[in-house]
Amino acid sequence: MNKIAASPLSPGRLTVLASLLASLSVSAFAASPDIVISQVYGAGGNGSGANVATYKHDFIELFNRSGAAVDIGDWSVQYASSTGSSWQVTRIPAGTRIEPGQYFLIREASGAAAVPDTPSDLNGSIPMAGAAGKVALVRNGTALGGTKPTGATVVDLVGYGSGTNGFEGDAPTAGIGNTSSASRAADGCQDSDQNGVDFSIGPVAPRTSASPRNMCSGGEPVAAPIVASCPAGLQVEQGSGGSALLSASDADSIVNNAVIVSGAAPGIGLSGLAPAGAIGASASVTLQVGAAVAAGSYPVKVSFTNNDSQEQSCTVAVSVAGQLSIPQIQGSGPASPYAGTVQSTEGVVTAKLGNSLFVQDPVGDGDPTTSDGIYVFNSNAALVTGINPGDRVRVSGKVTEYRPSGANRTYTELTEIAQVARLASGQSVTPTNIVLPNADLARYEGMLVRFVSDLTVNQNKYLGDRGELTLAYGRRENPTNRYPAGSPEAAALAQENAANEVVLDDGIFSAPAVIPYLGEDNTVRAGDTVSGLTGVLDYGSIGGGGAAFKLQPTEAPQFSRSNPRPAAPSLPAGVKVASANVLNFFTTFTNGGDAWGRTGQGCTIGSRTAASECRGADNMTEFVRQRNQIVASLKSLDADVVGLMEIQNNGDVAVGYLVEQLNAAIGQPVYAAVPAPAATGTDAIRVAMIYKPAVVSLVGGALSDSDRINNRPPMAQTFKAGNGARFSVIVNHLKSKASCGGATGGDLDPGNGQGCWDTTRVNQATRLADVFIPQVVQAAGDPDVLVIGDMNAYAFENPINLLTSKGLVNQIERFVRPQGMPYSYVFDGQAGYLDHALASAALSAQVAGAAEWHNNADEPEHIDYNLGDTVQDPYRENAYRASDHDPVVVSLDLSAPYADVTASVKVTQGGLTMNRATLKYSGKLTFTNTTAVPLSGPLHFVLQGLTEGVSLDGASGTHDGAPYLTLPGAALAPGASVSVTVTFSNPSKKAIGYTPKLFSGSF
Repeated sequence: MNKIAASPLSPGRLTVLASLLASLSVSAFAASPDIVISQVYGAGGNGSGANVATYKHDFIELFNRSGAAVDIGDWSVQYASSTGSSWQVTRIPAGTRIEPGQYFLIREASGAAAVPDTPSDLNGSIPMAGAAGKVALVRNGTALGGTKPTGATVVDLVGYGSGTNGFEGDAPTAGIGNTSSASRAADGCQDSDQNGVDFSIGPVAPRTSASPRNMCSGGEPVAAPIVASCPAGLQVEQGSGGSALLSASDADSIVNNAVIVSGAAPGIGLSGLAPAGAIGASASVTLQVGAAVAAGSYPVKVSFTNNDSQEQSCTVAVSVAGQLSIPQIQGSGPASPYAGTVQSTEGVVTAKLGNSLFVQDPVGDGDPTTSDGIYVFNSNAALVTGINPGDRVRVSGKVTEYRPSGANRTYTELTEIAQVARLASGQSVTPTNIVLPNADLARYEGMLVRFVSDLTVNQNKYLGDRGELTLAYGRRENPTNRYPAGSPEAAALAQENAANEVVLDDGIFSAPAVIPYLGEDNTVRAGDTVSGLTGVLDYGSIGGGGAAFKLQPTEAPQFSRSNPRPAAPSLPAGVKVASANVLNFFTTFTNGGDAWGRTGQGCTIGSRTAASECRGADNMTEFVRQRNQIVASLKSLDADVVGLMEIQNNGDVAVGYLVEQLNAAIGQPVYAAVPAPAATGTDAIRVAMIYKPAVVSLVGGALSDSDRINNRPPMAQTFKAGNGARFSVIVNHLKSKASCGGATGGDLDPGNGQGCWDTTRVNQATRLADVFIPQVVQAAGDPDVLVIGDMNAYAFENPINLLTSKGLVNQIERFVRPQGMPYSYVFDGQAGYLDHALASAALSAQVAGAAEWHNNADEPEHIDYNLGDTVQDPYRENAYRASDHDPVVVSLDLSAPYADVTASVKVTQGGLTMNRATLKYSGKLTFTNTTAVPLSGPLHFVLQGLTEGVSLDGASGTHDGAPYLTLPGAALAPGASVSVTVTFSNPSKKAIGYTPKLFSGSF
């Protein structure tokens, strides 16, 4: 049909409108868009059998409800899941038009069912959900955001199916399926902006541009609305004023007037109205803000009208910036008193980070409670082109209190920057000297500062991916590493630590292309120091979560290797026992490969076996790097017994492979694996042990405690040293502090430093002390027990306090604490030891020394074996950062179980007589205690150097190849004697000779 020509006060137009408004089915969409989504189908190609889809492709059908052709070129249809906020886009080509009453079908992704293809006018590739989702028609090709998008660019929104959270009106459409679609009523004409009312569910019936047209309301045109174009905001500086151009058009009438309907103030008005010159042309008007308008925010609502008495309005957020100094903006409180207002201020640029600036009043207000600097957050590069540090600038923007994710405070900054004007160049600001600890760094936020004391690196975990180092004055100790959890002392230390921190950043807000601050050996260690640190004090999110004050350096930091890489510990002579966490050493990789080049392999947790259950290297390349670091570490450690944690739980495969590689690196078969006990748990990792057979030998088999409280059963092995002394080693790996899912009651994080699963760890420690250690002692027949391993508890947390209360002696506290802070792990910029050496009372007296080897915890995580975590790859094949835990080493000066007491006795030997009937030789020996102290039993008479071919009848055993007899009685008092008769078999009738020796103790 021909569109009715519109003219001022056209009676024909008014009659049509009156007719349309009289009809309920039509009045609902009188102000709705011309182009609507008329049908949605998301189950294309789904199902099978009786429930197979009607068509192979999903589709979105559009319809032109109006009486005029509409250009939809460069528009898009978009899809998001029923509750999602990520929108997929199918863009409509430029020049695409939909005629009045015409449909337009956009075909999307297909399914697998062998059903007819969906007809289409345009092909997309979006996979839509079959039962519930949401689709939008948008005036551009930019992906939407949010779950229920709104705004001028959103032409139409349809949410279909139960549970959908984005729709027009009170409810989405009903659910659709494989053989049903949601279709707009009146063949697409009805639009009440209520999806639940406007759509019904029925058979799938796609319509294309070739389908019969459907003219709404008998073919009469629908009145087009006025479309206003206004800026969202206008920022001006008090005393300067400003303006903005507003416009509006109407496709079927003439926009001829504009007025302010709300938000006006003296000095704010409209000028220069230029009505539209023709139907569809634009009218324009200028919004003027005078120089005298007071600082503040003014939401100015402007109404446009046309010659058919239609009206459309838009709101411009006018912000008039006041003129304040930076200290005035900052204020003395935790937040700016001008937050939310637009202000102008002046200062000197102290740093430029990307397009943002740090600006400081070079004089300040002399009030130490107000900061003299401020951060200017700007994303418009054009505003700061040519602006450099040392320039004095005037900046206009909104005062904002920014709260980073996880932060407990806000940070005052300027945002929505309207102006950066250079006033002068070559200016300077003197850095303010500050120190740590400092509980009130907020007074310096945004300022140029210098730390007058050397600061110490306390954490380097996020250096590679964020360019961050956590610094403090000295090393910070985890509070529960020194004091019991929940104690006033622990709380005080936590508070002191919190005030003793600043994060050195690298001046960029993305992953660094070049890892900063590394020394020539490709590391910067916790414990290294930096002097004269100068920069601007920022505040923001940090690696690991939360937020902190951050220094963006303006001068290159000068580091000193104050904590050089140490060699493996040197301890007093003895049997050396070590505890080493090998950080998920798996011979099976996450890509399904393994150490022998096989593919399709997996790791086992409980009854599940899959590559996704593996935790170590991702591939052979990473594995070789990991293996070589661990081998280098163990080789340098050179312990006689090593307890291993986080090794793959695949029998003795992984530990056996590690022993082979370690021996190959040494050049001879020095180590062997302790065979696995019967139970190694159902976790993907286990504890294990390796040892030097030339130094110690196994006594019996390994034991473990498979009680269900132990997710990783402890493993025990009894050894015998060269002097005959027995001792038992128990390797432990208690429940982790993290991975809190499923924790309840006492296993929840109490916030006192112990983390999650404390009750479980206490129960594991109780089981260890009350059940497993006694079992090991009984099986060994010896009370000497060393408990080692990753307890996932710091020195004075509940599990360790329980074990020491049961009589175990903490060797780290005994030997390491007096030399300085003990630690084997660094977390959240605080150090402490999770890796322990606890000796039974009987063994503690035989411990000659204990030490930690800081080859791992102080090193940056990014130098480990993993590939692709950072742009650079600073890995080097050595013993450093072989794990995230430091090894612990203990030297045992084991007492021999026997002693030579020959010098303490007088030996009286009678002559030998021969029994002619038996041809045996017999004689009597008497041992008399010639000392003033008793000789403890049992006492053994050893016949050293007994004539070859002669044997001792009824020998109790042999010692160093010589037969012996155990004397009667438990001990020999001073002056007391004990006699024994010896009988020899001497078939060659040789002269019988030997040297009598007396030993006290057990062989």
